[in-house]
Amino acid sequence: MLTFDQATVDGTGAFLVGELERLDQELNMPLVGYTWSRDIQLREDVSIADDISSFTNSTFAAPGTPNPNGKNWIGKDSTAIAGPMVDIAKTGFPLTLWGMELGWTVVELAAAAKVGRPIDTQKYDAMQLKWNMDTDEQVYRGDNQLNVQGLTNYVGAALTNAVKSWATSTPDEIRASINKVLSDAWAATGYTLVPRDLLLPPEQFGLLSSIIVSSAGNQSLLSYLRENTIAYHQNGVPLNIRAVKWLKGAGVGGTDRMVAYTNDKKYVRFPMVPLLSVPVQYRGIYQLTTYYGKLGAVESPYPETMAYVDGI
Repeated sequence: MLTFDQATVDGTGAFLVGELERLDQELNMPLVGYTWSRDIQLREDVSIADDISSFTNSTFAAPGTPNPNGKNWIGKDSTAIAGPMVDIAKTGFPLTLWGMELGWTVVELAAAAKVGRPIDTQKYDAMQLKWNMDTDEQVYRGDNQLNVQGLTNYVGAALTNAVKSWATSTPDEIRASINKVLSDAWAATGYTLVPRDLLLPPEQFGLLSSIIVSSAGNQSLLSYLRENTIAYHQNGVPLNIRAVKWLKGAGVGGTDRMVAYTNDKKYVRFPMVPLLSVPVQYRGIYQLTTYYGKLGAVESPYPETMAYVDGI
């Protein structure tokens, strides 16, 4: 006897429903989270025709007179006057083409539409989900195959180890470790910029949320730290503390890592060409369309503005 059950037709979302079966019509998508759009700004001047995104860093040198290490004093009758020297270096990262093809038959399309679960829409949602998942990993971890880094492992950022884990630390010791990573980045910039953002692994973020520091029991350590670090007193805005799943095990030896940086396009950004599509193509009873875009690599003209701490 020929039967059509879930194993043969569920690819289009059409199922056999019995008399005493109540099927919930809501579509339950995969449970996936991504936060890349929250933690970094896009560099939007790149196009689909570009193969590389690049930027320059200028280095200045200005010897003093008469002391090369002093100020530029000159006399009223000076004829040999020093001038500044400029060197411009370029840094480039690949813009890599990303693409997926969506396809279905007109029979599948008609069947799925009849039961209220259009397969073309679901495949588009699946493609968007994969795009965001790939982007999320590219932003935070980079890509080993392309040999590019992300926000959590950028070459040039200062790296130190925590004195001890936060699970065994007092609230004052946790606050001191945060102030230290902020101070390290501040010192690396010649005391120009204190990081405004702090990224933590989920467990450490939850720990800050659970520790109560107020005698009245109405303020968590997380709330307290937003306005009681050098970041708030130097920048005038609360420290932006957020949880990122990619930081769990991101440190050396699989330890958890903390990232201090400033979410500003001037200091760190991510080149991206948003998804484009080609017109639907018809091949027999098949309908096909391709979506494509380009993902770059995290750029930081000023890597000294970032600092990492492992072993928290």
